Amino acid sequence: MVQRYRLLMLVFAIIVPVDQLTKIYIDSTMQLHQSYTVVEHFFNISYVLNTGAAFGILADNTLRVPLLSGVALLALFIILWIFKRVDGRHLQRFALALVFSGAIGNLIDRLRLGAVIDFLDVHWYQYHWPAFNVADSAITVGVALLVLDLWNDERRRVK
Repeated sequence: MVQRYRLLMLVFAIIVPVDQLTKIYIDSTMQLHQSYTVVEHFFNISYVLNTGAAFGILADNTLRVPLLSGVALLALFIILWIFKRVDGRHLQRFALALVFSGAIGNLIDRLRLGAVIDFLDVHWYQYHWPAFNVADSAITVGVALLVLDLWNDERRRVK
């Protein structure tokens, strides 16, 4: 049984500590809304708190912490359920492990702080993508890999 979850545990053991340590570092060395330019007109380290969901959705809702935490817990159980049923699909298992670990990283913040610490600020001059963090990056890469895997499946079926 442990063998089945080895990849999940490995990804979890890397992503969650890196996510939490970077957030702790940002929180302890920067003031809220403080920003440092890394690459002019393209990338900053900017300390922001996201009280909502993705892109700040539900940020002003008083039930946001229990609602978003509940949704995250449900998603985690679904991911584990799918992970258990995926056999021999290493890309899919790796992708699910990334999404799971990223969701845990953000859930820790939400339960601890009532918000998620974001600090990676990608922009093109004045046009900013919403700030994100290591956990968000893991989720995004995991979802992209799942889409790629589905696309490859579809291509194999057509041939």
